[in-house]
Amino acid sequence: MPSAPLGKQPAMAEGWQDLPAILARIKAPVFAARDFPLSDFGIHHPEQEVSEAIKQAIAACHQAGGGRVVIPPGVYYTGPIQLKSGVNLHLADGATLKFSTDPAKYPNVLTRWEGIECVNFSPLIYAYGEQNIAITGKGTLDGQASKANWWAWKQADGTQVRQFNDMKSLMQMGEKGTPVAERIFGLGHFLRPNFIQPYHCKNVLIEDISVINSPMWELHPVLSENVTIRGVQIHSHGPNNDGCDPECCRDVLIENCVFDTGDDCIAIKSGKNNDGRRVNKPASNIVIRGCKMLDGHGGVVLGSECSGNIYNVFVEDCEMDSPHLDRVLRFKNNAVRGGKLENVFMRNIRVGQVSEAILTIDFLYEEGEKGPYKPVVRNVNIDNVISRASPRVMYIVSFKGAEIDGINFANSTFSGIESSEVMATTGTVSFRNVVIEPKNKPQGLNSRLPSQGW
Repeated sequence: MPSAPLGKQPAMAEGWQDLPAILARIKAPVFAARDFPLSDFGIHHPEQEVSEAIKQAIAACHQAGGGRVVIPPGVYYTGPIQLKSGVNLHLADGATLKFSTDPAKYPNVLTRWEGIECVNFSPLIYAYGEQNIAITGKGTLDGQASKANWWAWKQADGTQVRQFNDMKSLMQMGEKGTPVAERIFGLGHFLRPNFIQPYHCKNVLIEDISVINSPMWELHPVLSENVTIRGVQIHSHGPNNDGCDPECCRDVLIENCVFDTGDDCIAIKSGKNNDGRRVNKPASNIVIRGCKMLDGHGGVVLGSECSGNIYNVFVEDCEMDSPHLDRVLRFKNNAVRGGKLENVFMRNIRVGQVSEAILTIDFLYEEGEKGPYKPVVRNVNIDNVISRASPRVMYIVSFKGAEIDGINFANSTFSGIESSEVMATTGTVSFRNVVIEPKNKPQGLNSRLPSQGW
């Protein structure tokens, strides 16, 4: 099960002037005007198990040249769903698909688990090598994950976390270069499936749905191109419940979504450690706009699975606000990952409150400096960010030999600052027209930072 090439390396974005060309390439797929309702496949009322009916409807839709497989209003129960080219899985307003929590229902497929390729449980909704696929509609996808099932695999089981041994084993396989076909997990193991995973797909649309109670990562396109995620509501607070993790993808638009998560809201990734370098495909040309971030470890995050590099990330017109949102913009890397995170542009962001910092760059994450690969963060541009409350503006920790450079703040006001900035082993950080207002400041007192760098 080799990893197919995604194409040539991306051109390096120089600034916002490059955004229109990227957006011009991102086009949502269009589907044939044919509907395949579940009633055509024996489902005439809610509260039924519909796995086989959905499978038959997807096959018929695909064979007919495409269209919509329509889930009507009501609650239905299903196992994993595998999409095929030309198929739009459409959930009508009021429709809910509840997914089984029985691991035996999820056959093994080629997937990724925290950035490492393996053979493991099928994601709840999966597609491999397909084109022109979608999940749309105002309905709800409910993974039914809880501490009574999937989430317990991350919780303490006596003195042992259930997934720990399998996670360690997979990491060792990745480091040794064990053939992917021999990295077999699934039933009898404890690596939770992700919710929605288009793998090696092209022309993907996920629009308007609500996603709740995911076993793990929620939207996880991998090695895919031309991906649109629009108007999606994510509400899921389990362990590792990242909202959207485009991994090794190119030309991705995430817009007008709400993220209320148990981990990072959006985390851009490109493979982990030696396995990420083996596949060697960056994430590039990722556009995030008009989104709302509530609870989460970070609003927009790069890493930590970033060994294939991440380039050209554009974030604009977003709102971030929650006492349980830790950071606005977060970079996670170390000397075992060693990726380059480069050309990040953020503007027009309104922040109510976050609990740690506006910007965090952490090169001491997990393995820290104990590795041979140089982590890099370079050319990060933050413009017109207005924040009401944050303990600090920056938390930057690194080590000698790593590279953090070209961090630029402009036209921003950061209020309610409580703590001094943390800046350890970093290059140039510049400020232009930036105001920092301490919490409980005396009237008339603020700090306008000088234009030169620190």
